[in-house]
Amino acid sequence: MASADLLTPHTPEGKEGLAALLARPERAVVALDFDGTLAPIVPDPEQARAHPGAVPALARLAPHLAAVAVVTGRPAGVAVRYGGFAGVPGLEHLVVLGHYGAERWDAHTGEVRAPGAHPGVTAVRAELPGFLDRIGAWHGTWIEDKGGRAVAVHTRRTEDPDAAFEALRLPLAELAERHGLMVEPGRFVLELRPPGVDKGVALAAYLREVDAASVLYGGDDLGDLAAFAAVHALRDEGLPGLLVAAAGTAETPKEVLSEADLTVPGPEGVVTLLNALADALG
Repeated sequence: MASADLLTPHTPEGKEGLAALLARPERAVVALDFDGTLAPIVPDPEQARAHPGAVPALARLAPHLAAVAVVTGRPAGVAVRYGGFAGVPGLEHLVVLGHYGAERWDAHTGEVRAPGAHPGVTAVRAELPGFLDRIGAWHGTWIEDKGGRAVAVHTRRTEDPDAAFEALRLPLAELAERHGLMVEPGRFVLELRPPGVDKGVALAAYLREVDAASVLYGGDDLGDLAAFAAVHALRDEGLPGLLVAAAGTAETPKEVLSEADLTVPGPEGVVTLLNALADALG
């Protein structure tokens, strides 16, 4: 995909959002998901790292903008480590909104602000190993501890990830409900976390905080649809926005592709887009 194509949304709303960002970058926010958007999807989430070009591209672009935000389901501190975001010249005002906004890391302080552990998550974390064993979860299913605010069950390593995923949907939904939690589906992962917090709530609150006049949001999975919906709602209120789908593999949900104004080829395409924006503003 040529650089010029990366700056050509296919919807009128996306074109308006891009035009607003380029006209007044000092009041624009670029917000991005981490896994699948800034970092390639890998079999083991603990091995995920930002694309090598991501931080340099963000550092080129960020000084032109009101802010850059990484919005992720991961704990904020983990995203900072895996992204390599700390101490980077040009990213002094980067924020990482972790656990769907329940946690926050600010580059200028280097500190994470986080609430205490949710009791439902604590209970589910203790119960899950025995629970999965009792329901005969397929060999290869594994649990990711995401700190005190979420726990996830992955099926990517099973012999049939789709079948294992579907077999776990209802039992995990019932388990989550018993403990006052909700289930967030993703690509071969079901995450149990408290309700009332999602990427859309986090993004909208942050845009209000910095008094943004436009926003670009990029994501790749079902958890990003809440942020896409928030941008749609803000556009209805007069705030221009551009929605970018990072379609790195055939696994990218069709809902993400259909809601986006612009599609790029995964994290590599996101990096190219960020550099193209930096070039246009520079």
